[in-house]
Amino acid sequence: VEVAAMPQFTGKIIFLQNYDMELARRMVQGVDVWLNTPTRPLEASGTSGEKAVMNGVLQFSVLDGWWVEGYKKGGGWMLPMERTFENQDFQNEMDAELIYNTIEEEIAPLYYRRDENNVPHDWIESIKVCVADIAANFTTNRMLNDYEERFYRKLHERHERMVAEDFRMAREIAAWKRRVSSAWDKVHVVNTEQFNMDKEAILIGHGYDVEVVVDIDGLRPEDIGVEMILADQITDNKNVRVIAKRELTFVRQDGSRAFYSVRSTPESTGSFDMAIRVFPKNDKLPHRMDFALVKWA
Repeated sequence: VEVAAMPQFTGKIIFLQNYDMELARRMVQGVDVWLNTPTRPLEASGTSGEKAVMNGVLQFSVLDGWWVEGYKKGGGWMLPMERTFENQDFQNEMDAELIYNTIEEEIAPLYYRRDENNVPHDWIESIKVCVADIAANFTTNRMLNDYEERFYRKLHERHERMVAEDFRMAREIAAWKRRVSSAWDKVHVVNTEQFNMDKEAILIGHGYDVEVVVDIDGLRPEDIGVEMILADQITDNKNVRVIAKRELTFVRQDGSRAFYSVRSTPESTGSFDMAIRVFPKNDKLPHRMDFALVKWA
């Protein structure tokens, strides 16, 4: 489609819709800019855009789906990921203005800036960035390498450790879980010492000490992890937005009581909720969710 607001721009801009492979082949061969404007955050993936950049087509899309990972300055254009308006009609109007401004101020000048032989060197450089730096990261080869390096190889190595010496590691984890489970009901937070907001304001960049005393009756201090959780006070009763997590360090033990502390430095202003989370801790667990015991204070 031609851009009605800019009749001097003859570069073809395709708005993405469903199509078959034959039509896609013809479209990709004849397009200069691939314009895709999904509603945030509803873009499922964007494989058509990936196909376009592999053919040297510059992408112009919302930072959603694949483009939030693929976008590189100089190899295409983007609309920001963040919404400005909750009302979709208002957001659409703003996005439309951004689209037309980008075409007028960035895309069209780049397209028509040519030398005496009518060669658009800057446009060609953008195509090279598109193919070399973006398309190369969205191939089946890269996908398979990611699966191997990030998942399959790690799972294989962990499997080898688990089965070694007649499943020694597996038996150690199972015994640890039984021991922690049997004592977990007795574990509780005895006391929390934190900064006193009644005496002075909390300032960004200043360090404040937080100490938590946990009764670990029957367990070892290293069996327990303690975290300070900061969350935004503005919630919708369904979702809690966690701002920061700080894990406390074991300091000392007095009988069945273990003392944990951390020095926390605020990094942003606002009103926040703070809570202490106690959880079983074992470096042999693949991840925290492998043992779903937790207590809050």
